[in-house]
Amino acid sequence: MNRHEAREAALGLVFEKAFKPLEETDKLYELAKLERELEEDEYFRRVTNGVFENLERIDSLIEASAKGWKINRMPKVSLALMRICVYELIFEADIPTNVSLNEAVELAKKYDGDDAPAFVNGVLNKIAKELPEKL
Repeated sequence: MNRHEAREAALGLVFEKAFKPLEETDKLYELAKLERELEEDEYFRRVTNGVFENLERIDSLIEASAKGWKINRMPKVSLALMRICVYELIFEADIPTNVSLNEAVELAKKYDGDDAPAFVNGVLNKIAKELPEKL
């Protein structure tokens, strides 16, 4: 599984967790492996666990950058994509910012509504500009 495929798989799990917040991550991961025939992937696991472990911090950045939007009112696919990207921006120093942003926008084009790519791009660009430069 390459990084793009891992992000796509992470999108499914992060999206699903939005509807099952009390469900254990490991249980969701095991179900996803069975239902979607996912192969073991260290990056997928690191991203999904990282999003869930840092959800409060990630969501506060998203909500602060999405003027007029509350987390609970955002489209769930867009929110899942932004959560993954913000995790990458903060915790994955080896991934260039523009790669994380581009992947989120491309996945929004594929899986979300017509307005989603612009919304996701706007929020994530604002967050990226406010974060310190990656090393």
